[in-house]
Amino acid sequence: METGLIAIGAGLAVGLSALATGYAQARIGAAAMGLIAEKPDLAGRAILLVAIPETLVILGFAVAAMIIVLL
Repeated sequence: METGLIAIGAGLAVGLSALATGYAQARIGAAAMGLIAEKPDLAGRAILLVAIPETLVILGFAVAAMIIVLL
């Protein structure tokens, strides 16, 4: 029973962070494309802003790994 709950906790850590990242990237990506359409010289900044939410998935994976290893 305990192993199953640990697996559910790790899955939730990764899954919910992935859903939040997808939502954030959709909103940021739409705004970034509008920015690039108006000011093409800011494309580098727009790409950077789209990549920032990816850290949320990496942190979710790290939390899941800690849950599995430490418990």
